[in-house]
Amino acid sequence: MNHPHYLIFGEALTDFILQEDGRWLDCPGGSCWNVARVAARLGSTAAFAGAVSQDRFGSALWQLASEAGLDMRYTQQLPYPPLLAMVPSTQPPQYFFIGENSADLHFDPNHLPAGWAEHVRIAHFGCISLAREPLASRLVQLATQLAARGTRIAFDPNFRNIMATPAYRAHFTTMLGLADDIKVADDDLAGLFPELNSHDALATLRQLAPHARILLTCGAAGMTLLTGEQLVHQPAFAVTVADTVGCGDTTMGSWMAHALEHPHAPIQESLRFVAAAAACTARVHGAYAPTQAEVAQLLAGGG
Repeated sequence: MNHPHYLIFGEALTDFILQEDGRWLDCPGGSCWNVARVAARLGSTAAFAGAVSQDRFGSALWQLASEAGLDMRYTQQLPYPPLLAMVPSTQPPQYFFIGENSADLHFDPNHLPAGWAEHVRIAHFGCISLAREPLASRLVQLATQLAARGTRIAFDPNFRNIMATPAYRAHFTTMLGLADDIKVADDDLAGLFPELNSHDALATLRQLAPHARILLTCGAAGMTLLTGEQLVHQPAFAVTVADTVGCGDTTMGSWMAHALEHPHAPIQESLRFVAAAAACTARVHGAYAPTQAEVAQLLAGGG
């Protein structure tokens, strides 16, 4: 039986976004779920390893994940309430979460397909799943076990206000010590290290994760990969931007997808692919997961 090489652990949720006319628009989402869909749409053998509810919100997440090509054996649909993200403002982004005893908290790694850990090459962790107990402790323990096996650990903090707690800080520090690849946005640094300027925040992050490759994203200013003493910058592609929702998740998913498919590719080639994928997402409203063909067309200059 084949197993996916890229597992994304964490949360799936439904965003409720306040519209100008006062209505709330519900959209399937969640950072980790988005990352998984991006990787699958780009051709990786990937799975979202998390739990969703059995109501219409969970069923929508399940259907879209399946349509993206994810291995659905790793997603658990459970009889608990959905996790909801209320978004009263997108400019600037404002969030609060509704999810007491929600399905995501009941994800059980013991119910994953037999032998999965022997096959996974990259395991992703991040966002609010590491700030919600008992799921957070369960995932950090799992990441520790996988790292000990030699599995490549990818980490995207994706800061949200509910992470401003001592408990999350402990998990954050542990994950930095385990991670091989870390994606962080400039506004993540501001939330994670509010007492520091951006330069000192990045320096502190590198001190806490001295062995990790760090991909710093700065929106329209592009992205920079920091590895050892090397810094490689990649400008953003010039496209007509619909919005930037999901661009960070596309960055993370495309970065790891390209690493799996082209493990020996030059850094600049990898970063161009990632930047093109993120630009494809920016051209479409919402957390759009681009296809390999769309990214290839942009890379070839076809727009």
